[in-house]
Amino acid sequence: MIINHVSKQNSILNKFIAEIRDKNIQKDSLRFRTNIERMGQIISYEMSKTLNYKEKDVITPLGIKQMQVLEDQVVLASILRAGLPLHMGVLHIFDDAENAFISAYRHHKNGSDAFDIQVDYVATPSIENKVLVLVDPMLATGQSLVAVYEKLKQFGKPKHLHVISIIGSQQGIDYISKKLPADTQLWIADFDQELNDKGYIVPGLGDAGDLAYGKKL
Repeated sequence: MIINHVSKQNSILNKFIAEIRDKNIQKDSLRFRTNIERMGQIISYEMSKTLNYKEKDVITPLGIKQMQVLEDQVVLASILRAGLPLHMGVLHIFDDAENAFISAYRHHKNGSDAFDIQVDYVATPSIENKVLVLVDPMLATGQSLVAVYEKLKQFGKPKHLHVISIIGSQQGIDYISKKLPADTQLWIADFDQELNDKGYIVPGLGDAGDLAYGKKL
């Protein structure tokens, strides 16, 4: 797997990462969602440099200009509900993309910390010979991403696979490196070394879904 650590080179992205981690700024859910969307746009721009383009004649009011336009058909696949703000940021860049939404969650047995991943709902177009972009803001254990990819394979064989995340753990990155295709590209804003006993990233930022949309029962 090719790992693109986008914040390794300083840019305005680092400001947004700092803000979504800050427990005081997190109290503003609108700002949290907006920052996630902004980061989705920045990361998508970097990812767009690796895609395939073709020449197109563009008719202007004064003549014709040959331009390079995107040739690949992109499918954005997000895990509900935390993935929605990031999905919208990516969609602002790839506005012609098709969209897939998947419900995947941790199922804890008998109230223990151990869990498996349940995938209950999938709405997707065909992904056959398309560029599949899995969008998930928090790459903790990596199990959700792998479970979603395995589910989506029922709908075709993608031409290429990209993963866009905001915060990841080293353990999660190592896990998906083993489970996803070798030529997968991971685009991640930042990552932390530690994953606690409950499978949460430390220091991380907390529960992205709750911070974006409010606490759930």
